[in-house]
Amino acid sequence: MNLRRQLLFVSLLALLLPWAGCEFIRETESALRGSQQQMLAGTARAMANSMAQYVEEYPPRLGEPKSSEQVFLHSLPAAPRIDGYFDDWALPSSAQRVLSGMDGPVRVAIALHGNAAFLYVDVSDRQVIYASGETLVLDDGPRWADRVSLVNTSPPYLDEVYVFAAEAPGPIISYKRDSSGFKPEPAIEAYWQDVPGGYRLEARIPRALLGTNLGLIVSNTSDATKAATRTATFSGARPAPAVRNAAELEAIAMTLVDPGTRAILTDAAGWRIASAGELSAETTRASRSSGWSYRIYDLLFESGEDARSAEPDPSGRERQAYVSAALNGREMPAWFRSDESGRAIIAVAAPIASNGEIVGALILQQGTDAILSLTNRNLSRLINLTLLVTLLVAGSLIAYASWLSRRIRHLSIAAENALLNETLHAALPSALADDEIGDLSRSFSYVLRQLGDYNAYLRSLASKLSHELRTPLAIVTSSLENLEHESLDAATATYTARASEGAERLRRILNAMSEASRVEELMEHAEQEVFDLHAVLASTIDAYRDVYTERQFEFDSNTDAAPTVGSPELLIQMLDKLIDNAVDFSKPGDTIRISLSLMGDTNLLTVTNPGPPLPERMRAQMFDSMVSVRDGQNTRHLGLGLFVAKLIAEGHGGTISADNVDGGVTFEIRLPRQNPR
Repeated sequence: MNLRRQLLFVSLLALLLPWAGCEFIRETESALRGSQQQMLAGTARAMANSMAQYVEEYPPRLGEPKSSEQVFLHSLPAAPRIDGYFDDWALPSSAQRVLSGMDGPVRVAIALHGNAAFLYVDVSDRQVIYASGETLVLDDGPRWADRVSLVNTSPPYLDEVYVFAAEAPGPIISYKRDSSGFKPEPAIEAYWQDVPGGYRLEARIPRALLGTNLGLIVSNTSDATKAATRTATFSGARPAPAVRNAAELEAIAMTLVDPGTRAILTDAAGWRIASAGELSAETTRASRSSGWSYRIYDLLFESGEDARSAEPDPSGRERQAYVSAALNGREMPAWFRSDESGRAIIAVAAPIASNGEIVGALILQQGTDAILSLTNRNLSRLINLTLLVTLLVAGSLIAYASWLSRRIRHLSIAAENALLNETLHAALPSALADDEIGDLSRSFSYVLRQLGDYNAYLRSLASKLSHELRTPLAIVTSSLENLEHESLDAATATYTARASEGAERLRRILNAMSEASRVEELMEHAEQEVFDLHAVLASTIDAYRDVYTERQFEFDSNTDAAPTVGSPELLIQMLDKLIDNAVDFSKPGDTIRISLSLMGDTNLLTVTNPGPPLPERMRAQMFDSMVSVRDGQNTRHLGLGLFVAKLIAEGHGGTISADNVDGGVTFEIRLPRQNPR
């Protein structure tokens, strides 16, 4: 991983800042909400204790099975028009109670407004059977027609039924059946509306006519059998107490509830009997930012239940878990928040008890707009600030990493070029800087200078040794020659001959050591001429075939003429070094291949020999002075042959390189081509 990526990775640690900030804001929001919840719970307990003093206003507690059959009387803000339609009731359709009928569902709603009660029944009926004039005057009413019966009682005295049957769609006359018989009830206004698949009934009943207990029976008559099939709704023939709004309790609650808080009272079965106060009309989303910060807010904070669940149940019976817990005598809080509307509500349900008996529950609800608005503003500021700081830090680190890596890269390239071009005394970049890279550049410069001095010493070592040793060698050689003219015994003659052979080998070594110096001098003073490299190579290779009879030589060329400027004698000397190296590293019978090709303005000469590959560690040093890959047994070679070949190639403005190929090694020499005019 390069330095830029490392610093970029380190810059990502700046993201710990928003994480820590979000955790802090989350804890702050939870603490504020917890404090508000505790205050609301205290208020709910105080209000529950106050409402417990009016136990006579609560309906009597019924058995759990019967309580589910009770009739809930909704409250309407305005009186609907009696026309068979529900759209002007100011109630949601979910407020209708759905019952099972013979031909489909039956939907029923009963509500109060002022001094009147309103009844709405939507019946699914595949075939509507209307009443006739004869059946309407019978003592027991229209037995052979579809009808709706409202059972109305006030135990132990009142026991009557209001029957609604139609001779045709439109306004109808309702009938009352009691102990005195069956007769029209002119105080009731009713309307029968036919609809596809059934009919609707809407009626206005004076409130004074209703008893304490109500039940509803929908009768579906089959014309084929003249037999009626009854569908009992609510409690049917055994009316249960109707749940009405407790006006006294509602008035008392209105005096106790704080602004922005909603209180709901239920009886012991969970039926809503009073409500007071309203939540703040301002939704939380109105005080919160929108877009991506809002979505981040939703991901960070506790979602809670849907805020719509906190609204009064349209059916009239509150059955949420925290309300059920309060009806069982245990206070419980609840938390609601809607992702769609942004509304957030805290609720507490407290039991209302009298003499050890639970008579109802108090639900107290309050919006948390202020808390969420505060936390959202803080979160928005934190996100914006963190994003700005993170981008600034990341950008600064990336810019610094780019600048730093560029300096290091320039230093690396300069060092490689110095080694490649042997300009070891050249100044490196950032050498004047006062930082660590400047120190590194100066250290590299010092090492390169030392290396350059050492290479210069090695290059001059051969000529110096050759010059210094020639005089002592000449003395030794002349002395040995003089000894050969003296009369010596056999042992002495043998030792003298050995000394002469050693001196001769030492002379050859000195000649080889001075060869590089001579080549450099020859390169400086050699006359440049234009010659055909192809012809020179062809004749030279023929000579190699005669000299090295145990090797095979192949010469390939894609041209018949390769004009070149330089010294043919020196180029033949360079080729001699390469052929000598190829012969040494090949076996008898092997083939040595020489090729010449034209590549633009360059003559490419290659010499390939089979043999062991070049060691990786020696590939960059093998053209240096006194470097050899031969084993120590071969004393004829001092590692100067390839060095001389390099001097000749570079002296002609070319280059020389070596590389491993399949089954051997290839030397490539690139020489400038003389373009014919």
